[in-house]
Order: sequence, then C-alpha cells, then structure tokens
Amino acid sequence: MKFVRYGSRNEELPGLIDSKGNIRALSPLLSDIGCEMFTPEWLSALAAIDPEKLPVVSGNPRLGVPVSGIRQVIAIGLNYKDHAEEANYPVPVDPLVFYKSVSSLSGCNDPIEVPASAEKLDWEIELGFLISKEAKHVPVEKALDYVAGYCTVVDVSERHWQFDKGGTLGKGKSYDNFTPVGPWFATADEVADPQTLDLWLDVNGESRQRGTTAEMVFTIAELVAHLSTYQTLLPGDLVITGTPAGVGLGMKPETYLKGGDEIRCGIPGLGDQVHTVEILK
Repeated sequence: MKFVRYGSRNEELPGLIDSKGNIRALSPLLSDIGCEMFTPEWLSALAAIDPEKLPVVSGNPRLGVPVSGIRQVIAIGLNYKDHAEEANYPVPVDPLVFYKSVSSLSGCNDPIEVPASAEKLDWEIELGFLISKEAKHVPVEKALDYVAGYCTVVDVSERHWQFDKGGTLGKGKSYDNFTPVGPWFATADEVADPQTLDLWLDVNGESRQRGTTAEMVFTIAELVAHLSTYQTLLPGDLVITGTPAGVGLGMKPETYLKGGDEIRCGIPGLGDQVHTVEILK
C-alpha cells in the first residue's frame, strides 16, 4: 500500500493512493497514519481496506510527511562510490552514520527555505526506509524483516555550515525543510528489490544526479544489521541511505542553489518531488 498525509502543515489527514493514482481519504477509518501502524497486525488490517469504497480526495492538496511520529532521522554518508570520489573522500570501510533533526522533515513539494546566511546550499536525492519493529543485533539475512517500507527523500545540505563551522555533519543538514519526504510511503511489499531502484534529480531542468541503489556501498540489509549493532532501532526510525554522484559540491566549479531555483527529483515507484528555493529575510 501507498500511504499519504494531505492538507495544511500540522493538520494533515490520512490517505492512500489507489491503483489509478487517486488519493483516497482514510479519515473515515483512521485519525492518522503513524509509525506504530506497521506491525503485521496493523498491515493485515490495512490491506483488507477496499480503496474503491473510500472517498476520492478532490483537487491537488499539499502532501505532508507521509507518516507521522518519525522518531529520529539516521543518515548514511558516502554510501555510493562515485559520490565519495567526487567529494574527494575514501570509500568508507564501515557506514558513515550521522543524524538529522526531526524538525527538518517536510513535504514533497514544500519550499526549501533557507536564511540569507546560507552560502553553499546543495542537493542530494536518497532512498529512505522506516524501521517497523525493535531491532537489536539483527543478522543481515533477517534484516529486511525489520523494514516497514520505503520513500523518496531529499537530504538538503548547507556545505558551509557542514564543513566550515565545526561540529557534526548534521549541523549543515538539520535546518527546517531540509529533509523533504514523500510523496508517499510504500510498504515493503510494494518494492520487490530495494537494491534495483533508480534515483534522479534535476536542477532548473538540467540533469544533475542519475544513479541506482544497486551501486550502494552498503545495502539496506547491511545498514540495518550495522546500525542495530550499535543502537536499538525502534519503530519510526527513518534511515536515509546516501546519494549518488552529481551534487553541487562535486561540480567543477562547485555550484550551489540560489533563490528561485527549482529541484525536481524522484524514485520510480516511490514518487517525485518538486521544490523551489526561497531565501528568508
């Protein structure tokens, strides 16, 4: 199933995407789509819903973060060899892990708002996945059993804050609207193989990133196993899995976003995003 949350920020209503791409309202049955709903029991109950019996949502509503209650955002850096190379870093021997603030979460078409002090605003298209149940010391061969599903994510990155201001990588990645998610959250059964997904991103109509999850240094299963060695993963943990080459940092000369620029990106089967950069006064 493909779940969405639509409406004004902080007032989103639950919905799902039917076979024709329409949004169907789940509000007659549910108050929200939360991370606690991805247990086998809840998924069985949700799968029994007939979308054709739900009201069609008219118009073109704003789509918010497709799942409420995301507990933390765990990010993986340099997880594509070509991205590590363009950034002049060695390919990691173990996953490079950092964290983004949950306050950076936003919808798939929300503007990317940045303060005027931002100097090097960059883009990164990524595959995200949500943890479905408590995971601790999970072996690789069982790791995908702990994945509730997948979504398109953009890891917006202010490189000046990230590299020049000290502290952790997350410092340049946690401003409001720096983690757009969606348009929908697809349960794991919708994705036959998470290691065969294409990723793309354009800036102002020009191709910037083209990649595939087959090129990941560490697979989804390996990431779950690794992360669960050092921390207990819980339902609602969102993991974003790295980006392929083509970011502004890797261009010669380096090229960054400015006010009015438009980002379009997506992952087939997981939906597309469109964002305009807005400089705050």
